[in-house]
Amino acid sequence: MLAFECDYNQGCHERVLQRFMETNLEKLPGYGEDKYCMSAKEKIKAACECPEAEVYLLTGGTQTNQIVIDTMLADYEGVIAADTGHVNVHEAGAIEKTGHKVLSLPEHDGKLDAKELAEYLAEFAADGDKEHMVFPGMVYISHPTEYGTLYTKQELAQIAEVCAQYEIKLFLDGARLGYGLCTPGTDVTLPVLAEYCDVFYIGGTKVGALCGEALVFPKHNMPKHFTAQVKQHGALLAKGRLVGISFDTLFTDNLYFEVSRHAMEMAEKLKGILTKYFEFYLDSPTNQQFVLVENEFLKKLQEQVRVSVNRRYDEKRMVVRFTTSWGTTAEELEELDKVLEALSR
Repeated sequence: MLAFECDYNQGCHERVLQRFMETNLEKLPGYGEDKYCMSAKEKIKAACECPEAEVYLLTGGTQTNQIVIDTMLADYEGVIAADTGHVNVHEAGAIEKTGHKVLSLPEHDGKLDAKELAEYLAEFAADGDKEHMVFPGMVYISHPTEYGTLYTKQELAQIAEVCAQYEIKLFLDGARLGYGLCTPGTDVTLPVLAEYCDVFYIGGTKVGALCGEALVFPKHNMPKHFTAQVKQHGALLAKGRLVGISFDTLFTDNLYFEVSRHAMEMAEKLKGILTKYFEFYLDSPTNQQFVLVENEFLKKLQEQVRVSVNRRYDEKRMVVRFTTSWGTTAEELEELDKVLEALSR
């Protein structure tokens, strides 16, 4: 069966797997203190052009989101996110479980609007009863967003300016960051993120690693005793080498960007195929493509192709996501085209 439901349905890039095999019998320190974790961190800091950054390697996106929000907020603070934001919709209440409320604002193709954010924060600041309310202490955005859309450098600068004005933190979820950075025409880079964000992470799980995310604190602002807090959250990996070797390999010879560009090339081919059969829900420039599929057609499609059903659009159609990744092949796309052509007859 063809699989286009997500970008983490394969193991890891072959070069990462080869490094695991080559280093498998080495006896290394645990908990991220091994030489591969140290090397990966230095390579990431260099890629961010931020030698003073602090980098921490974590196991997965949900753990990273929860730990960042919980360790960087006061008990009475919440996190602002778009109402379609991952922490608001797809974290199973992981953020709220730590005692921090997700404060949702309207989304615009998955993105927050800086003007609306400023209006919300100004209204909160002027509220005479705010001491009885959840204080906004952080803004959460993702790049790409849940709909595969991207912020521009100007949009990031505007949001960062609002956050600075109200002295709250800007956190960027980069679970699919590689695909966003390698989208043609984007003006957002790792150094740009290091400039505007208080904290962000570079996704590995969805971009060629077996698992893991690289969390970057670019402003000397890693919470105190961070390892102890990570362990309290049950996310401290004894065999830290698992993530360290992954990122050390991905950030050697630009492999991270090489595999991300491949996914984007496959996404362009995918878009061309989908255009022949469906109406697009929105224009996504990245590896996630959203189309409108009639209910009966979807049932037949799912017998041969795994896709992600996003939501109901109307009585007859669903919003369906097709996704490419670092491992997508041209042959898979050709087969998808044949399947869609046969079903459309």
